[in-house]
Amino acid sequence: MHLIMWVVIGLVVLSIGGSLFSFFHYQPYRNSYFSFELFYTLLFVYISVMLGFASIYFILSFNGIILIEGNAFKSVNVLESLAHSLYFSGVTLLTVGYGDITPIGIGRLLALIEALIGYILPAAFFLKLWQSSIPHQSPENEQEKFNHL
Repeated sequence: MHLIMWVVIGLVVLSIGGSLFSFFHYQPYRNSYFSFELFYTLLFVYISVMLGFASIYFILSFNGIILIEGNAFKSVNVLESLAHSLYFSGVTLLTVGYGDITPIGIGRLLALIEALIGYILPAAFFLKLWQSSIPHQSPENEQEKFNHL
């Protein structure tokens, strides 16, 4: 039974890897607007925002509990607090959260800000991608367009 489970997991991982490979390397049009630079920048921004908020949650946890798991106030050791902070930050940034870890106090405001950033980043990424795909015109060309009207 374990062998079948590992074979299925291996096939899923290969499928995901193949999908990512084809996304990055298959360009059906010669003038593809996909930008590795923008993609890596977005990935870096997501990781740094996630780690930044996780650090804030972790540091604030030393002044009191700001993240609770399972609606129960319990004291956790430093490693568990770091794990909770990283997990909660990632889930809050990339989704709307699962509800298994809940912020309290100032943590609620921080979670709202982080969720807003996670919500706005994809739109900003696509806007930047769209802007970079439009050929830039010099101010003289813009003025000539208006003079012909």
